[in-house]
Amino acid sequence: MAKRDYYEVLGVSKDASADEIKKAYRKLAIQYHPDKNPGDKTAEEKFKEAAEAYDVLSNADKRARYDRFGHAGLDGFSGGGGFDGGGMSMEDIFAQFGNIFGGHFGGGFGGFSGFGGGGGGKRVRKGSDLRVRVKVTLKDVAFGVEKKLKVKRYVKCAACNGSGAEDSNSVVKCTTCGGAGVVNRVTNSLFGTMQVQSECPNCNGMGTTITKKCKHCGGTGIVQEEEIIPVKIPAGVADGMYFSVKGKGNAARNGGIDGDLQVLIEEEPDSELIRDENDLIYNALFSVPMLVNGGTAEIPSVDSKVKVKIEAGTQPGKVLRLKGKGLPSVNGYGNGDLLVNIGVYIPEHLSKEEKKIFEELDKSENMTPTESAKRNFLSRFKSMFN
Repeated sequence: MAKRDYYEVLGVSKDASADEIKKAYRKLAIQYHPDKNPGDKTAEEKFKEAAEAYDVLSNADKRARYDRFGHAGLDGFSGGGGFDGGGMSMEDIFAQFGNIFGGHFGGGFGGFSGFGGGGGGKRVRKGSDLRVRVKVTLKDVAFGVEKKLKVKRYVKCAACNGSGAEDSNSVVKCTTCGGAGVVNRVTNSLFGTMQVQSECPNCNGMGTTITKKCKHCGGTGIVQEEEIIPVKIPAGVADGMYFSVKGKGNAARNGGIDGDLQVLIEEEPDSELIRDENDLIYNALFSVPMLVNGGTAEIPSVDSKVKVKIEAGTQPGKVLRLKGKGLPSVNGYGNGDLLVNIGVYIPEHLSKEEKKIFEELDKSENMTPTESAKRNFLSRFKSMFN
């Protein structure tokens, strides 16, 4: 099923402000919150859809890439490296955007007990993101490619299953917060007595403490490993774009949500072809006889040679357009073109016989530029500076 436009999902215009986007999301989040719609799968999907739209449109960089490339420029890679944009999980939503719900809901969903403003609850950690640079060739851009990335990342400790404790008996309820993960304190202000809730300083919001640390990870719950991660780079990507491999960043300390792997695209320049968005440009040099008499020439494309017909009397500066021989759009909306700029090669050294031939040709009236040719040349020259 195709994804809906993110602006349509939130019910805002494409020039909506950050505040308008936040308000629209908050309204939908409250409307479709799992606590308000228990067991309603449709509401749950709408809740996820709104959160995914907000995740993109509330981030200036993601929003700019979405406006330019659509969903294909943003969808995260799956754990196996697929370019599938599988959406956000409930854990992601509550961990990242729980504070937007304020105090409307006392409970949570899927084991998460109220985040943010007035709800309180145990903290869910998220591991840090990693970023890697991936170099791609023009051929990779044209057809897509799978890259195997060697990444050093922190993963959950197998010995303690990420808890950081030597055994299950070594994890106890925090005595400071009683397992709630938060503490309350009463303060006096201009508005009277207020109760303020904050993260428990003893357990850092986890609700538990460790009495005996795991020997393998030193109580952190994570260890560093090197992993080979396959990533599918879709056709049509451009230099500077980046994608997220979900859950392939660093694991969170003592349990939680793994961070993401940000894959930054670096496009290597081609030795013959110049890229202009989805078009390719080739600057071709032809001999004087070829342009005068015409003929057939071979032009390089991304992965092969293509034949082009040179009409007799072709003028230097003319551009031949080969439809559909450029690069594909990352959104899948057709291919660009291959543009061939016609140039003339003037030899620097000639034999006596060759010089004599040109001297004879120069006496011909056909070798004298016509007024029309002069005007066309002047027009092209002026256009270079406009």
